[in-house]
Amino acid sequence: MKTVLVDRLLAFTAIASLGAVAVALVSQHVFDMQPCAWCVLQRLIYLAIAVFAVLGLMLRRFAPAQKACSGIVALLALAGVATAIYQHNVASQLMSCDQTFADRFMTGSGLDGALPSVFGIYATCADAAVDLLGVRYEIWSVLLFAVLAVAGVAALLLRRRPRSLFAGAAH
Repeated sequence: MKTVLVDRLLAFTAIASLGAVAVALVSQHVFDMQPCAWCVLQRLIYLAIAVFAVLGLMLRRFAPAQKACSGIVALLALAGVATAIYQHNVASQLMSCDQTFADRFMTGSGLDGALPSVFGIYATCADAAVDLLGVRYEIWSVLLFAVLAVAGVAALLLRRRPRSLFAGAAH
């Protein structure tokens, strides 16, 4: 039962992370809400979370590897919380994200040039401050990252029942 719960937590994490990136891309390409450096850094974190969640699912038969993936998911989600809070409290007040950590990281990684439709930086932090249902995008992101962190920690801490050599045999 607990193995199924861990799998469900990791599957939820992957789907929610990919869903967040999909919402961001629809917002950008359909509704012309252009992203700043901190926005695209959060996209990268969501994608990394999805990769490790799927990897954890694929490694379900090797508990230590699945636990490691769950721990990485939790750490990435906490990094996402910090990133979104920084965007809300600091970066959104700046007229330029130029030379901030997010800008240097994204341009240094080359992802902005390799996949500009996903990781291109097209707005300043102040210009990218928009609402969704009356709540700023980065606040939605903080909330989702927090949920993903809880899911990662839960998947990490849930103990798997050891399989008996005689599983299925009558006792």
